[in-house]
Amino acid sequence: MKRPILVLCVDRDNDLYEKAKVSGPLIGREKNVDGATRLALADPEDPDSNAIFYAIKICDQMRKEGNEAEVVTLTGNKLMGYSADREISAQLDKIIRELNPASCLLISDGASDEEIVPIVNSRLKIDSTKIIFIKQAKELEKTYFVLLEKLRDPHYARLFIGIPALLILLFSVSSALGLGWQPAGIVVGLFLILKGFGIDEALTGIMKDFRFSIEKMSWIAYICGYALLLVGGLIGYQTFLDGLKLGLTNEKMIAYVVGSVAWIALIAALVLIAGKTVDALSERRKYAVTTYALYVVGFTLAMTVLKIGSEWVLNIKPPYVSFGDFLLTLAASLAIGYCSTRIITAIRKDMLLNMKLEGKEAVNEHGTYLGKIVGVDGNKGNLVIQTVFEKKYYMPFTAISAISENVVLKAGE
Repeated sequence: MKRPILVLCVDRDNDLYEKAKVSGPLIGREKNVDGATRLALADPEDPDSNAIFYAIKICDQMRKEGNEAEVVTLTGNKLMGYSADREISAQLDKIIRELNPASCLLISDGASDEEIVPIVNSRLKIDSTKIIFIKQAKELEKTYFVLLEKLRDPHYARLFIGIPALLILLFSVSSALGLGWQPAGIVVGLFLILKGFGIDEALTGIMKDFRFSIEKMSWIAYICGYALLLVGGLIGYQTFLDGLKLGLTNEKMIAYVVGSVAWIALIAALVLIAGKTVDALSERRKYAVTTYALYVVGFTLAMTVLKIGSEWVLNIKPPYVSFGDFLLTLAASLAIGYCSTRIITAIRKDMLLNMKLEGKEAVNEHGTYLGKIVGVDGNKGNLVIQTVFEKKYYMPFTAISAISENVVLKAGE
């Protein structure tokens, strides 16, 4: 069979899913027509739908000329950057494995999508590229109007307006209080560390799991948990004032405050987790309980290490804590954490083997369809997933993020 030529369209910011709830990749004329139509109805001003329609037109022309051609649309991620490029790379690799194309024609709707040209070119020969402009809106492609349009997007608004505004506010407040630039610098530094190492995404994922809803039983636990956190903040402030009276400074002041709020913070976290556990059990989502069990172990061990570490740094009254005591606590916490993780992982495996996962659809955390689960390999700890081309591949149990109507798998696994 002759190797096809791909007419490749790229939606780098995944507007297809964000606006029309259409998961990529879109393979074939029918799916692309449906996806472009739904996107155009959801947002008639979005240029991605025009690019997809143009790709379909080119594919039709090539077929009339006797060429073996197929139209494919790849989707990225609304966060853009590395997240989008990684998703596009993964989808493109699968398309190449399934269709074995000879080359491609790349259709783009603007400068943003052009950034993926090196990604495509590293895997597949690009015969031609085409940028699609809406004829009635050529003037809007001017820089001024493009910037205005981008700033309406919450992602770009937070980046170009929100962050500078926050910096100005922090430095202004710090200066007004006579604290200098150091407090604001600490906050900015912590933010950049969280953002640079991807810690913010992990924390956001955890926080999304603790969304408040009055319709669920966990709302009682949420009220109690947040009240305890508020009390912990007041205790921390009072401890700070007491520390000033004692003449504590620098690391001893930090240790004094951290040690005073560690246990109440742990209790608040356990109350919140208990509420989520009750929700999971009432909704028959037993698999989620294993995740909450890991949260319990993690929070408990972290607060224990912080408490002992703060007492070692402080050491202003008996019982005194030596550095050896702190190291022993740290080693014990690591050992307990490792054993707990192994035990909970084993329990998860048993749960999965008893669940009827066959027939469920597998999607990633961004909603991209990955295939249908056709088997569970308990010995190797893998899910057997079949693609739309009836090809099978394996995903480890550790890639599972959630189980509901679909099985959600972590991106990049």
